[in-house]
Amino acid sequence: MDKETKKVVALKYDRQSDPAPKVVAKGKNLIAEKIEEIAKEHNIYVTKDEKLTDELYRLNINEEIPEELYEAVAKVLAFIYNL
Repeated sequence: MDKETKKVVALKYDRQSDPAPKVVAKGKNLIAEKIEEIAKEHNIYVTKDEKLTDELYRLNINEEIPEELYEAVAKVLAFIYNL
């Protein structure tokens, strides 16, 4: 049986200057683990949502998220801001 592919997508959003969140990093397997490791070192919140990750993974680096993902990403951001 093949090992399941792990995917990670990192988003950045500055409410003052960005019209929408954008993808700043993404990777699979070892790169995904390194992205998570860097996030934890910098106290960046990490959440797991496989369906959302799959949708975001299709985007290019520095690409803003499409409007159809605003609601899903907004829920994640709202949770983070309330921490």
